[in-house]
Amino acid sequence: MKNIDSYTHLRGESVYLDDIPVIKGTLYAAVFDSPVAHGVIRVLDIHEASAMPGVVEIFTARDIPGENQIGGIIPDEELLADKHVHFCGMPVALVVAETEEAARAAVKKIKVDIDPLPVITDPRIAKAKGELIIPPRTFKLGNTETAWKDCEYIIEGQTETNGQEHLYIETQGAYAIPMENGAIRVYSSTQGPTAVQRTISKVLGLPMHKIEVDTTRLGGGFGGKEDQASAWGAFCALACKLLNRPVKYSLHRMEDMRMTGKRHPYSSDFKIGLNKELKILAYEATFFQNAGAAADLSPAVMERTLFHCTNSYFIPNVKATAFSCRTNLPPNTAFRGFGGPQGMFVIEAAIVKAAEKIGVPASAIQEKNLLSTGDEFPYGQKAESEAIACWQELNKHFDIAGMHSAVNEYNQAHPLSKKGFAIMPICFGISFTKTLMNQARSLVHVYTDGSVGISTGAVEMGQGVNTKILQVAAQVFSIDPDLIKINSTNTWRIANTSPTAASAAADLNGKATEIACIEILKRLKTVAAEILNTSIEKIELRDGFVWADGVQTTTDWKTLVMQTYIKRISLSEHAHYTPPGLSYDASIEKGHPFAYHVYGAAAITVTVDCLRGIYEVDSVKVIHDAGESMNKLIDIGQCEGGIVQGIGWMTMEEVVYDKDGKLRSNALSTYKVPDIYSVPKEIIIEFLKTSKTNLAIFNSKAVGEPPLMYGLGAYFALRNAVKAYNPKAEIGFDAPFTPEKVLMGLL
Repeated sequence: MKNIDSYTHLRGESVYLDDIPVIKGTLYAAVFDSPVAHGVIRVLDIHEASAMPGVVEIFTARDIPGENQIGGIIPDEELLADKHVHFCGMPVALVVAETEEAARAAVKKIKVDIDPLPVITDPRIAKAKGELIIPPRTFKLGNTETAWKDCEYIIEGQTETNGQEHLYIETQGAYAIPMENGAIRVYSSTQGPTAVQRTISKVLGLPMHKIEVDTTRLGGGFGGKEDQASAWGAFCALACKLLNRPVKYSLHRMEDMRMTGKRHPYSSDFKIGLNKELKILAYEATFFQNAGAAADLSPAVMERTLFHCTNSYFIPNVKATAFSCRTNLPPNTAFRGFGGPQGMFVIEAAIVKAAEKIGVPASAIQEKNLLSTGDEFPYGQKAESEAIACWQELNKHFDIAGMHSAVNEYNQAHPLSKKGFAIMPICFGISFTKTLMNQARSLVHVYTDGSVGISTGAVEMGQGVNTKILQVAAQVFSIDPDLIKINSTNTWRIANTSPTAASAAADLNGKATEIACIEILKRLKTVAAEILNTSIEKIELRDGFVWADGVQTTTDWKTLVMQTYIKRISLSEHAHYTPPGLSYDASIEKGHPFAYHVYGAAAITVTVDCLRGIYEVDSVKVIHDAGESMNKLIDIGQCEGGIVQGIGWMTMEEVVYDKDGKLRSNALSTYKVPDIYSVPKEIIIEFLKTSKTNLAIFNSKAVGEPPLMYGLGAYFALRNAVKAYNPKAEIGFDAPFTPEKVLMGLL
């Protein structure tokens, strides 16, 4: 089945925030943000700005009727800076004007006098000064202290992983409209409509039932709109409430890049120990997470780093500690992988450094230590592993030894051009690690003409979740998909939603939809059995018709629906789903936090021009554990997009802040993302054939985040290519591996 949005996307008819027709009387907002990363506000002068043509009002912290607070996990982030600013880009005042141009012109007339305070941008410095978001957390398995004596090889090192700009095509934005009886409707470009609703409720001092948040689709999110969309919804709702007029705000690209947080940079230390047989006996890691100036989602991101610190390997003795460090950068936030790839990069770097010391390929250590079913993760859950199967299938399909040999032959024949090769296995847990968030609801209506409307908490942002939910209903009812419509995500239809994140939306909302459809189907079968004078066990619905005793009857879907309605039997169901068996005890750092894990393995080949330092990714060949994919077209697309995004993070996307906390990579001229010329020349994705049951919808495993981790292999392939040209090169583990760094390594 094709993605149901393909037709309107291609024709430019899909409705995003900026496509919503503007109501007469709409005002436009713009934020004045701090030019200083840390300081005390002495004077905020808005007089000249207030007198600008078209300006209706300028709001500051004192105008907020409720709480000046938007922190979700920890209440440590003001909507508008009151007395202190904590990062460049922190909102200080909100201008509302008759036109967008007038609002932006007025922002430039606002003056602020800020007494500067010391600026911290390095997480290690923040940790040394005691600037932590939360207390550190440690995961343990076995005993590393006693394991080192059994190790033949002990290797230590340090890694750096930079941030990553989300660069969703549709920037952050919202449109708030006053409704009767003091209610407000907010159209928001958000992955978490309930989070926006909850934040607005807090800021305005209104109960949540007064706030309706509606989202049709996003022009990309990647985690950047899971929590950080809330501020822009709150700004529009604040002005809407105080002025009783519609208010819209869509950020310009440079505003969005300057004022929003990114993927968390990490600085990390590792120590790894192996025996003569290349088994990893002990592993220690310390992660210094750069959280930015406020918590945002940093505690949860840090937690997932710990959950994925051993990637797809079984290590009997592990100690991993993470610090969430407060710096004077915009609060960093969720990004595809949610801390997992930062943890996985460190273990892969440790393996590579160990391989270089021992004199073996990194793949020899990787293969030797892959998880088997029954192995224990450092957090206590037992693996139901496909790691070895994925590796074996990768070898079967693509011949790992043959790829190694081809690279070596090329390098011997080309003195000024070198190829690099690396394998990247992955293991990624699927579920929100905060157990209570693993719940979803679905509202299904079957109308008297046989058409079906479905509302869930899932937000469509290009990943195809609406298509999969539609497939669920079409399969349960066995009807033409054209009879089904997926409605916008709306907090008045589906309340208390979890954000569309953690690769869990299709599973949670799809399962809820399945439950709702099955309940309605039971009622329909009961009516059919009465009409046909048979037992309900002998009734089936197939391809739009009722079947009895294995024979198609003349009663079709629409007739059965109408007969059910005539008998005054409900054709609607509001179902709730939460996956069973999930639990986690943070007091002992043990539990069963994930419904299942996704596995895979990728082989990456690159070519480096050793004169200029430029490079190409030749191929990415993947065996991916998609379970029993319910939509291969969508799942392959997610794999391809994730791979390229991961490669971009590892090779070219360099977020640069100066020592004063100002973003220097603040435009697409200074921040580079993969374009059509820099994507791999060849991406081959084969799905692992498996029939194991799991908690995924129709056994079709989540595919949103895991493929990004394959991109990590590009870093290590580049490193191998540079080493092939300059074996003496002292190359650390500092991502991204930009052309400048490659060139320096070749010298």
